[in-house]
Amino acid sequence: MDIYRVKPGAQVDLRQWDPDDKAMFDKGKSEGKKAMEKLNRRLEALQELLFAEGKRKVLIVLQAMDTGGKDGVIRWVFDRVNPQGVKVASFKAPTPEELAHDYLWRIHKHTPGKGEMVIFNRSHYEDVLVVRVHNLVPPEVWRRRYAHINAFERMLAEEGTTILKFFLHISKDEQKARLQARLDEPEKRWKFNVGDLGERKLWDEYMRAYETVLSETSTEWAPWYIVPSNRKWYRNLVISDVLVETLEGFDMRYPEPKENLDAVVIE
Repeated sequence: MDIYRVKPGAQVDLRQWDPDDKAMFDKGKSEGKKAMEKLNRRLEALQELLFAEGKRKVLIVLQAMDTGGKDGVIRWVFDRVNPQGVKVASFKAPTPEELAHDYLWRIHKHTPGKGEMVIFNRSHYEDVLVVRVHNLVPPEVWRRRYAHINAFERMLAEEGTTILKFFLHISKDEQKARLQARLDEPEKRWKFNVGDLGERKLWDEYMRAYETVLSETSTEWAPWYIVPSNRKWYRNLVISDVLVETLEGFDMRYPEPKENLDAVVIE
């Protein structure tokens, strides 16, 4: 899935990235779901091993436009994992206490400990996306944050955290269809937020902001993947494949018992 990885220093133009792409699996949705089932089982085993070994830390960052599928990824990709070793951190508008600190303060306390996998549903990148699009801080403030973020993520990586960042790339037409589905289907209507329509009007501004984020902050130690996400099954397949390949690369081992258990008899 390296074709979706943004190379460090690359200048991203999202018009060149097709949200309908399915080049790495052309067998269709039915076969894709079967492949996904195998990846789910493998991810379950690898996450259990990560937790048992207790040495490595994994941080997964999910960013997307509204309806992009962050919740869907958490639901389907991590369907089988052990919740004891996996946490989800969702970042909404900052509280007064959080605003009284630097913008990374509220982020750092949610990063993973040894043996943990943490999923960020939105993240510190809101501070170079929303704040830019809505002019919440001057340009000279948000522009210097790219360097802050790169340094922050490098520190995490050097302290043993593997960072994988996924931008769930959907088209404006696909967002319209998903918003309409939320409006039309009674069981989805609770998800509909009228405020999302205001954000939708700023689509082009958000695309420019995302292009800068992807260009400035995809690094060797914290790469971005631009995941084609118009097809939900393919989105899940790409992310699962990247996760499984990454965890397999750790060459993990179950820890040896602290005592010799060969002579233990349970009566």
